[in-house]
Amino acid sequence: MTPSLHPSPLPATTRATDWSDPRRALTLLALWLLATLGVRPLLLPDEGRYANVARDMLHGDALVPLLNGLPFFHKPPLAYWLDMAAMWLLGVNQFSARVAPFVGAWLMGASLFLAVRRWHGPRAALDALLLLATCPFFFIGGQYANLDMLVAGLISASVLAFVRAVDDAEPARRWVVAAWTLAALAVLAKGLIGIVLPALVVGPWLLARGRWRDVLRLLHPLGLLAFLLVALPWLIQMQQRYPGFFDYFVIEQHFRRYEQTDFNNARPFWFYWVVLPLLTLPCSGWLAPALRDAWRQRGGADAARWALYAWWIVAVLGFFTLPTSKLPGYVLPAVAPWCLLLSVAAARFVHGVRWTAALSALLSLALVGALAWVAPHSAKPAATVLAAQMAPGDRVVFVDEMFYDLPFYAGLKQPPIVAADWADPELPKHDNWRKELFDAARFDPPRGQLLLWPINRLSELACNAPAVWFVLRPGDTARLGGVPGVEPVYADREVQLMRAPGRGC
Repeated sequence: MTPSLHPSPLPATTRATDWSDPRRALTLLALWLLATLGVRPLLLPDEGRYANVARDMLHGDALVPLLNGLPFFHKPPLAYWLDMAAMWLLGVNQFSARVAPFVGAWLMGASLFLAVRRWHGPRAALDALLLLATCPFFFIGGQYANLDMLVAGLISASVLAFVRAVDDAEPARRWVVAAWTLAALAVLAKGLIGIVLPALVVGPWLLARGRWRDVLRLLHPLGLLAFLLVALPWLIQMQQRYPGFFDYFVIEQHFRRYEQTDFNNARPFWFYWVVLPLLTLPCSGWLAPALRDAWRQRGGADAARWALYAWWIVAVLGFFTLPTSKLPGYVLPAVAPWCLLLSVAAARFVHGVRWTAALSALLSLALVGALAWVAPHSAKPAATVLAAQMAPGDRVVFVDEMFYDLPFYAGLKQPPIVAADWADPELPKHDNWRKELFDAARFDPPRGQLLLWPINRLSELACNAPAVWFVLRPGDTARLGGVPGVEPVYADREVQLMRAPGRGC
């Protein structure tokens, strides 16, 4: 018998518990995602960087993302705004720093659940949500403080809203407006992929079915107006304040990065096609039956839906396969349809979804525990020592390294000075923390001169300051040979903390 996405009626025991009730299911999803949100230290570099950007904005200019006190336009501000709001309400802590990915993960789960419930029934919706919520890739992504899960959730919700808009004979304008608004928020979350990916998923799917009129209807003026009203104001204001913003944010950070071949994280073309199944184990153990189901359904009543889900996955993976630079989080927008198809295959077997979800949940929690135990490269212990011993007016200097999480954990009121060879002509050619700060200083040169210090002038930093705290990697203390009176204060395998008394100059 050919399986169908349309479920049989729920048994009496399921009706009594009614786990598929939207309020109950989505509340449990939120509690599941929130339970371990703040239990582990920030990972470096991403979590430390983005958490501190939000913290700097909270205490500075709420419109301008700030990396170490300098304008940081690699990405737009929506994730920072969400984290800022959480920090304002709940304090500056690890939990608040991960609110943006939580919002994205919950939005992805909620939109998938509600769409599948409408199209395929409560049982299918609950199965899909169970596999999605417990999938390790989704679960860790929902509490990893970067921008990938937020944009993935908004893109997923936008795709489903666009499809909902053409679900009836006459497209519902409110769904068109909702879809374009979600796409605009996705643009504010991570840039142009917020509209490119929904268009790449929905447009070809409709055109392949000969529904070109629906494509035109989705371009309703009210939807386009909603998109412009949400996405443009911040972009326009940044261009007015920083004349080079458009070229840097749109041209360099989108088009040039997409086509570059010497960018960081170079991976072979097959990278995502292997990584996605690996990151979604054990759920992806149902991949073979899911592929068989998709093939058998190509001529059935649900063929259009199956085609949408399959094309959604292929479009996202294909889009990010083209650039040389590849990171796993880029393909999070494909996880919702991926888990849906896997859940349909698992549901064909007795307790297939239940046991898969249980194993996935255990693996997800184990991964969180492992990350909390290992805490790669964390500067939290050194930050605790620094916060306890530094006095008002002391200077903090990072020596040829960027310890992203130290200002966050130490609660520094002023951004640290970062000493490096900023005159190196090779510096702009390599994508790393030095180039991030170098680029940021282009938008505020006077402040950049104060915060980006030549490494061969370290001894001058002790002038007219109560004391100077040097933060560097263990084994790099020879760089401080010209600084008088410097003494070690703390050291671990990641961070060396040294203090030099100030002096009049």
